[in-house]
Amino acid sequence: MNFDIFLIFLAVRISSIFLVQTFFVPDEYWQSLEVSHYLTFNYGYLTWEWTKGIRSYIPPFIFAGFYKILQIIGMDTATNLIYGPRILQALLSAYSDVQFYKWSGTKKWAVFSMASSWFWFYTGSRTLINTFECALTTVALSKFPWPGKGIEDSSPFIWIISLLFAIRPTCAVMWIPLCVYHLTLTKKTFLNLVVGHYLPIGLTVLVLSILLDSIAHGSFIVSAYEFLKFNLFEDISSFYGVQPWHWYLSVGFPAILGIHLIPFVMATIVILKNREVHPNELIMLGTITFTIAVYSFLDHKEFRFLLPLLPLVLYISSRFLSAWSRKANNFHLWLVTVIIFVGNVIPAWYLGMVHQRGTLDVMQPLREISEKSPNETSLLFLMPCHSTPLYSHLHVNVTTRFLTCLPNLSKIENYIDEADMFYKSPNGWVRQNYPPNGTLPSHIICFDNLIPHISNILSRYKQVHQIYHTSLPTSSRVGSYVTVHERIDF
Repeated sequence: MNFDIFLIFLAVRISSIFLVQTFFVPDEYWQSLEVSHYLTFNYGYLTWEWTKGIRSYIPPFIFAGFYKILQIIGMDTATNLIYGPRILQALLSAYSDVQFYKWSGTKKWAVFSMASSWFWFYTGSRTLINTFECALTTVALSKFPWPGKGIEDSSPFIWIISLLFAIRPTCAVMWIPLCVYHLTLTKKTFLNLVVGHYLPIGLTVLVLSILLDSIAHGSFIVSAYEFLKFNLFEDISSFYGVQPWHWYLSVGFPAILGIHLIPFVMATIVILKNREVHPNELIMLGTITFTIAVYSFLDHKEFRFLLPLLPLVLYISSRFLSAWSRKANNFHLWLVTVIIFVGNVIPAWYLGMVHQRGTLDVMQPLREISEKSPNETSLLFLMPCHSTPLYSHLHVNVTTRFLTCLPNLSKIENYIDEADMFYKSPNGWVRQNYPPNGTLPSHIICFDNLIPHISNILSRYKQVHQIYHTSLPTSSRVGSYVTVHERIDF
């Protein structure tokens, strides 16, 4: 491995651990760290996805193993539980960056493109399944037998994509055109390759993953099937938001690329004009197009779902920049480098250090409160569901409650989830769930814009913390500050 290049990428990924201190999406915690904490320490909260068995236990078991080691050696502090998994992910991301560097063959432009990407900096050390998927996808792409790359053995990339499918079945969309391309390239017969490589490797990984998930779930389960059943066949994912068909093209793709969209578009034009000169890049463009087209048919869309396409895009961009740099003068090289760098630094800084940080920052004072009086502490989060992490950041077995947003799994007519019910009548929900003669939680955590709507119950509390969250709230339910209120007699 190119150790000096690895150190460069490692420095970038490790720095992102400390320079990315904001909340992105709930799955970063609730589909990884919270599950790992539950597996290791036997307390916590598992969301409906885990009770229904639609998630693979492979990624959480990795962090759970790390947590177990910390527990055995007596170093399972909350700080280590929070930052340890991010360091592990940063190491994997840095390794995948080096594989990208070796695969692209563009040397300095490969390093620059991957290291400067604002979205990969923003997500590269997060404990998201999508980040894990993107890193492994990059490694798989580097092992793919691209013509002219001198790779003969296709087994390594098949092992990786089989693992990816077991973890997240939707990855098959991206790999369908690439695997078809592989079948047309190989010197082996179609039957020999499928029977001799794809089927035995795929079935081995599938059987092992089913075994692991069934043991963790407590009964036989095929999580890949359950995932497809709930998200595609029953379209449960649309419960969490519906976007128009063009969202990935008009919003998602341009947003995650940022300034890198410009060299990518220019490279696309060159490739389409000289198709016979760039067969590999043409297949990559086809893969990107196919994936976005298929994803566009799905109602629920998110920026992070495009992460696995990032290495393909940056490969194409870096190849174009490398070819262009051989003709450009020093001034133009300097100017373009500065523009791309600054164009990535600005969103990386704002979204990584400023926007939506309060729901993470609040966990430290809540942890201190919980550690001080664990038996008397009870936390009530009156915020949109999963706005904060929970036990993975508290690491204290205190009583907690938050507004849930379970999808309509039972097909109830005119169904309203708990969070929506609360926001329809905050005071009414509080009176119903915490009657005057009942026990009130020791602390209430909410956004500042909710305070006037729950003034009745807050009359029995005093505000002890006000923490900056964002200057650009993403919805009417999100405020500029996160506030912590302590019961007066606590």
